[in-house]
Amino acid sequence: MRLSTKGRYSVTAMLDLAIHDKAGPVTLADISQCQGISLSYLEQLFARLRKSGLVKGVRGPGGGYRLAKPAAEISIAEIICSVDENVDVTRCKGEGNCQDGAKCLTHELWSNLSNRLHDFLSGITLAQFVERPGIPELSLQRDKMIGRFILAKKQAAAINQGVFKVDKTMLNAADKESLVR
Repeated sequence: MRLSTKGRYSVTAMLDLAIHDKAGPVTLADISQCQGISLSYLEQLFARLRKSGLVKGVRGPGGGYRLAKPAAEISIAEIICSVDENVDVTRCKGEGNCQDGAKCLTHELWSNLSNRLHDFLSGITLAQFVERPGIPELSLQRDKMIGRFILAKKQAAAINQGVFKVDKTMLNAADKESLVR
């Protein structure tokens, strides 16, 4: 199975939004710089994410994008499907015409695997992924590296207030100091 960059980048960008949701709107330029995704590609993806009702745009100074609904209500599968991707490992895209218009011998095997993958990704929400060990710390480090200082400071405050469950043993001294401020 191969998940295309559309699906991967959409999940990455949505995770970035979910992590920074408490700090306010996030610009596509910030996501592009921090996650290493082309700005024009993000614009295309966000048009689809907006059309699917997963993100909303905020205009004006300090504008950008926000989640359109709580992170706990957005599954990874929903993100992937919203950008016209599917989690399908069959050669026939689930149509059953794998071998000269008929089902191949292994069609049911691959079809069942596709269903399990979709079920697995449907069972993981953005909120659950944000809470995974190391994710908030990694995001904070990346924000600092590229100069997302305002977001990094707000994120550190959110971590300090217990919004994220953080293993403080994983933070370096500078990260720990920023949590104290």
